[in-house]
Amino acid sequence: MSPAPPSHVSTLSPDALEALVERVVSRIQHQAQLEAVPPDPVLRGTWQDTTALRRLVDAGATRVGTDGDAPDGSRQLARYIDHTLLKPTATRADIVKVCEEARRYGFASVCINSTWVGLVARLLDGSRVMTVCVVGFPLGAMVTVAKAAETRQAIADGAQEIDMVINIGALKGGDHDRVFDDISAVVDAAAGRPVKVILETSMLSRDEKIVGCAVSKAAGAQFVKTSTGFGGGGATVQDVALMRAVVGPQMGVKASGGVHSSADARAMIAAGATRIGASASVAIVTGGSAKGAY
Repeated sequence: MSPAPPSHVSTLSPDALEALVERVVSRIQHQAQLEAVPPDPVLRGTWQDTTALRRLVDAGATRVGTDGDAPDGSRQLARYIDHTLLKPTATRADIVKVCEEARRYGFASVCINSTWVGLVARLLDGSRVMTVCVVGFPLGAMVTVAKAAETRQAIADGAQEIDMVINIGALKGGDHDRVFDDISAVVDAAAGRPVKVILETSMLSRDEKIVGCAVSKAAGAQFVKTSTGFGGGGATVQDVALMRAVVGPQMGVKASGGVHSSADARAMIAAGATRIGASASVAIVTGGSAKGAY
C-alpha cells in the first residue's frame, strides 16, 4: 500500500486542479467587477492616530507588538515588518547591524539570503525576532530539487520561515501543475515552518496573480507575497487587496518592495497585508522615509 500523501498536498487530479483554478479566476474577476479596490486611507489621513490601527488589528491583522523605542503609533508597525537585507554586496558587518536594529525596534524578523542564516539565527537567539530565509531568490527559475535542498539547509541552520520565489515562467506559461509541485516540494522541505510564495506581481497579469495565489494556497503555503524587490516593481495597494480577496482570511499576505515609509506600510495593512517586507524598516517605525534596494 502506498503511503498517504502529506496533509497539505492536493488530492485533486491535474484536470480537477485546473478546473478549480479556473473557477477561482472566474469568481474573483466577477467580484472585482462588483467591488472597487479599497481606497488608500493613509492618503486621507485616516491612520494618523493609533485608534484606527488598533481597530484593524482587532479585525484580524497579526504580528503586532509594542517592542522597541520608536515613537508610539509607528512602533506598533514593527511587529508587521520583516527587516530585510538581500543585496548581494551585504557584508557580515551589515548583517550584524540589521540584527541589532531588529532587536532594538522589535521587528517580526530579519530576512536574509541563505548564506547568512546560521549567523542571523545565533545573533537573534533569545529574542522574539525570527530568522527568515529566501529560497530560489530572486528569479525562481531553478529546478525544484535545488529549492527544496536550499530550504532544508536553511531550516537546519535555524530559519523559522521560508520566502520562496514562484516559478514565474511556468505560471505565465500556464503550467500550473509544475507551479503546484514546485511550491509543494518547498512546503515539504520546510517541515512545518511557514512558507511564503513570492509572486513577483509586477511581471504578472491580473489573471496570473489570481492563479498564483490559488495554486499557492492549494499547495500548502501559509503566505503569498508580492515581490522580491529586484524585479522592477514592488507592492501596490491594488495587488495586496486582490491577493487578500483570493486567499481569504486563512492565509497571510506580505507586501514587499517599494514600502519606504509608515504611510506606505499602513496603506498596505489597510489593503489586507499582515506582513511587510522592507529594507527601510527603521525609517518606517521612526516616522521617516527612505529609499533603497533590498
